[in-house]
Amino acid sequence: MALKSKILFSIVTLFFITVGCKKNDGQLSSDPKDRYTLEQSELRPFFQKHPEFKPYQKDLEALYAKHANKMIWYDKDGRVDFAEVLFDQTAQLESEGVPVSLPYKSEFDDIFEMRDTKKPSPEDDLMISAMYFFYAKKAISGVDTKQSRSTGWFLPRDKVSYVAYLDTLLKSPDLIKEKDAERFSQYNNLRKALEKYRAIEQKGGWQTIAFSKGKKAFKKGDSDPVIGQVRKRLALSGDLKSDSGSAVFDQELSDAITTFEARRHREFSGIDSDLVADLNIPISERIKTIVVNMERCRWIPSDFEKNKEYVFVNIPEFHLNYVKDSKTALESNVVVGEELNKTVVFSGKMSYLVFAPYWNIPKSIVKKEILPGIEKDKNYLSKHHMEYYNNGRNIRQKPGDENSLGLVKFMFPNTNNIYLHDTPAKALFNKEERALSHGCVRVQKAKELANLILKDDKNWTSEKIDEAMHAKDQTQYSLNRKIPVYLAYFTAWADEHGNVAFFDDIYSRDKRLAGLLYKN
Repeated sequence: MALKSKILFSIVTLFFITVGCKKNDGQLSSDPKDRYTLEQSELRPFFQKHPEFKPYQKDLEALYAKHANKMIWYDKDGRVDFAEVLFDQTAQLESEGVPVSLPYKSEFDDIFEMRDTKKPSPEDDLMISAMYFFYAKKAISGVDTKQSRSTGWFLPRDKVSYVAYLDTLLKSPDLIKEKDAERFSQYNNLRKALEKYRAIEQKGGWQTIAFSKGKKAFKKGDSDPVIGQVRKRLALSGDLKSDSGSAVFDQELSDAITTFEARRHREFSGIDSDLVADLNIPISERIKTIVVNMERCRWIPSDFEKNKEYVFVNIPEFHLNYVKDSKTALESNVVVGEELNKTVVFSGKMSYLVFAPYWNIPKSIVKKEILPGIEKDKNYLSKHHMEYYNNGRNIRQKPGDENSLGLVKFMFPNTNNIYLHDTPAKALFNKEERALSHGCVRVQKAKELANLILKDDKNWTSEKIDEAMHAKDQTQYSLNRKIPVYLAYFTAWADEHGNVAFFDDIYSRDKRLAGLLYKN
């Protein structure tokens, strides 16, 4: 079942638990004689009166054509139960991270307030249908593929026919009983975070902490009013159980800061200007960031969490997760593309590994870096363990400890020419901001990743892998399965309790996406 279908099925399940059925079976009658007729000619005046629903005109036309121009939400026994579910859910759009108001809300409300006192009109049925498409495309699928790509997102998205989707729900409500009715888990986690942060905002948010950029960092044992302000701020966000009011940097505060920093994969460094700058970001901005990332969750393909094995890189987090047997087997810091050479957000299938790889240097790098080096020093190539190949038309770097790709690379063939690889520049992983590569992803624990990927392959042992990595010649090995690789872009990531970590928007994509969401 597609992810989008699962979402609404779970909604309907909740409704049946909490609300009694209006009709005997809650379903739309399959007998056309029991259903009211709605002429296609009635659609035009409806859209003239409700222009905000114009984007869904083709959907409505297809829906009613499929139902032989019969009403969707009413038959002779009354209104179908699913209409009540939809009504309840549209009232919760804000909690779903949809930052737009419901169009024609008073008119929509009136339909449900007049439950049994008037005969249903074609306009009532059209209104509910239009609201269904509005809700589905805002809360379930999000902005369209063209718009998501405009923000740099090229991961594949599910193709959903909401006409067929609604038709399935109306005809087969028993599908709501299916157990596998879960959203992408990160969506639910961020929803909890959104609820928490909105509650903080309603209570007034947090105050700005006064701390100049050049000020000396506070360490454990220090006492200062700023320390008390940091304590209060961390208590508000739930990183401290309560605010003791103390201005002393004690163990409790130290533990809270350590936990806060660990969510961002950062080391504890006391109370410094970087920490305070992060804590000072307004609650309204944090809420907007959560909303933006809930939208990205809607774009994740439905088979993502069904994979028992995959590699997931969150670019702004500078972090890689390797999942095997549905459990996290390895986490590693990574280096990603710099601003001018952004790592592309897309997915692929890892099919082979290369040990002791040559680095076939891209022509853009040859032109920008290598040729100027040769002009200054005729021994540039030999000093950097490089050579001409392909009859002198290209340059590559020889295998070895100095090779820019390190000792192993992980290949998932793609038109972006992006892959995962080791690196000799280990010191880069000590930096907090690691958007430093030409676009590929450098993996700190590359050797460990290779060992885990080949763990169950009888052709390899840890010793043999180490030998291949340090060999003088390149070795390519095809895997016995293809491993999904996802390169994603999330600037907010929450755990199951709604504790959220925020990451710098290194490619400045949040603002553009927020503009689309709040505009639409």
